[in-house]
Amino acid sequence: MTFVPGLTLARRFHDEVVAPLLGRRLPGLRYAAGLLDGGSELLGLDTPRSTDHDWGPRTQLFVATAADVAPVRAVLDAELPAEFLGWPTRFTGGPTVRLGVARADGERHGVSVDELGAWLRDRLGGDPQAGMTVADWLAAPTQRLAELTGGAVFHDGLDGALTAVRARLAWYPDDVWRHVLAAGWQRVGQAEHLAGRCAEVGDELGSRVVTAGLARDLMRLGLLLHRRWPPYAKWLGTVFAALPESAPLVDALATALGPDGWPRRQAGLVRALETVAGWTNDTGLAAPVDPAARPFHDRPFLVLHAERFTAALRAAITDPALRDRPPVGGVDQYLDNVDVLTHPDRARRVAAAVLAD
Repeated sequence: MTFVPGLTLARRFHDEVVAPLLGRRLPGLRYAAGLLDGGSELLGLDTPRSTDHDWGPRTQLFVATAADVAPVRAVLDAELPAEFLGWPTRFTGGPTVRLGVARADGERHGVSVDELGAWLRDRLGGDPQAGMTVADWLAAPTQRLAELTGGAVFHDGLDGALTAVRARLAWYPDDVWRHVLAAGWQRVGQAEHLAGRCAEVGDELGSRVVTAGLARDLMRLGLLLHRRWPPYAKWLGTVFAALPESAPLVDALATALGPDGWPRRQAGLVRALETVAGWTNDTGLAAPVDPAARPFHDRPFLVLHAERFTAALRAAITDPALRDRPPVGGVDQYLDNVDVLTHPDRARRVAAAVLAD
């Protein structure tokens, strides 16, 4: 079987198989179709390695009412072909995986059918068709937003509802954006001096661990500053490196994370801090702040004093729901647990508890 990008395979599967079948058997059906439910193909990052799980001829169908779900599923269950472009259209793997492995003896096909609002509530914990509150935005992991706004729409026969949802989720309102950026800089400010202190007492491993954490935070900040939803760890470096302006920061972080000692590590870290500081000023979201590094009080470590950027961004917030809120940001800025972030009900409960403070 020849590998083709998953989105290409899914679009052709819809256009050449699913759409004609529905047109014949359920004429007049109003539905939308696309691929928005996760997987490396949604970011255009799938490779032949990706075909070993949750990958193959598949698509998602969204119907107007819950009553439409069963008839559409019945048609698909009975009449989908066994293969498409040489790939089995059935999957096997059991109930604990999303789809499993594409195999001729699979027990289920790869076309899901859902009422759009119900599916959105399952993915986000709420239906963005009704609007997004501040709490909704801050409880939505950026990986999930990357999925919902990535991928592709193959057909939108629900009066453009699916396209409109994706447009609504394209990016934060400006004040939420400021709040999330302020929280990102808050994290940097709390750790930027620790790498030097670890190195000073001979803890090279500890210094590298702190630097790696700062690198992750700076990469996420860099994506946010360029209006890109940061993906989860597997794809963070790949997506970040694809930014047109990323090369200076990639080079700086490679130096900071390289095999040399503290002087070189600090030089790379300072360049990285100053680069992201400059990008922050470039957004115009807050009054500009001097992006040059300086000593950490009277200690011999150069830092940005990132709290200056946190203060500037918070001062520019006008939304009363955000202005006085502590800069903790979105749920995945203070929580790093897959079993919470991939379950919207859990993530929203954690976010609600944090926001209640």
